[in-house]
Amino acid sequence: MTITAPETLSVTLPRRANVVRRMVSHWADYLYILPALAVMLLVIGYPVYYTIYLSFFRTPPDLSMDQKIFNGGANYAVVLKSSSFRDVTINTLIWTVFSTVFSFVLGLGAALALNREFVGRGIVRGLLLIPYVISAVAASYVWRWIYHSDYGVIGALGAQLNLSHGPVNILDNTHTVLGALIVVNVWKEFPFAMIMMLAGLQTVPDQLHRAAMVDGAGTWDRFWHVTMPHLKGVTLVTVLLMIVPNLNGFTIPWIMTGGGPAGASDLWITQVYQLAFGRIAFGTASAYSVILFIIMMVLGYFYVRALGGKDDEASE
Repeated sequence: MTITAPETLSVTLPRRANVVRRMVSHWADYLYILPALAVMLLVIGYPVYYTIYLSFFRTPPDLSMDQKIFNGGANYAVVLKSSSFRDVTINTLIWTVFSTVFSFVLGLGAALALNREFVGRGIVRGLLLIPYVISAVAASYVWRWIYHSDYGVIGALGAQLNLSHGPVNILDNTHTVLGALIVVNVWKEFPFAMIMMLAGLQTVPDQLHRAAMVDGAGTWDRFWHVTMPHLKGVTLVTVLLMIVPNLNGFTIPWIMTGGGPAGASDLWITQVYQLAFGRIAFGTASAYSVILFIIMMVLGYFYVRALGGKDDEASE
């Protein structure tokens, strides 16, 4: 039977009426979160508004902010038509996809290993958490020295093992710099995936594994048909929580390479920083930021829809 528009409307309206009724009946509860909402509006809402406002103005370096010139959507056209935006977008996608995939796979493998009982498991767990708790700034400087062409560990090992006959240029090579930064980001990020997946693994019922073993299921079959279905929810949350910070990645690329060489490691956020504080083009940088904000909002929409859909399935 096909549901007509009036029938659909009659189903939707009671739901909305129930939501409004609950909000009205609990109006006093919202007074408790009013201070937090006010602070969020001040520290988040106003900067977002001013960034959007500033994106419609040209801000030459020789003029003060009070002398900015309205130019409509010209800043957006400059950003979207520039070849650098295309190149930076490709770099950002490569950085995000490979960082997220390798971090998740490595974290899942570590979680599967730590989910087993063995001597010294607590010590190993603590050691694997070290990259996550180290400051990103400190880690970036350490890895800069590791990658250093003259004094780095990699270059020294390569020379001792006769794998190279000269300095190993990693961060100064346009073909290897982005991959080297991804390695650092994966090393820094995989403990987060490990913690999340380990928490998910501990919720998988042992009875299901025993039943699968009785039925003759092997290790891979038990992992794929028993463990992974229980990890769907935590996998989705973990991956999405890693994608967002990777898209906004700044500290590691900026400290280690500054976007170089020749823009080979330039990402969205480093490009915005260079436009704003390097070229003093606040209007163009604001337009760039608004475009990224829209992209993040779209991802956030699908994230909420995905979580909402799983909640609906659970309630059914």
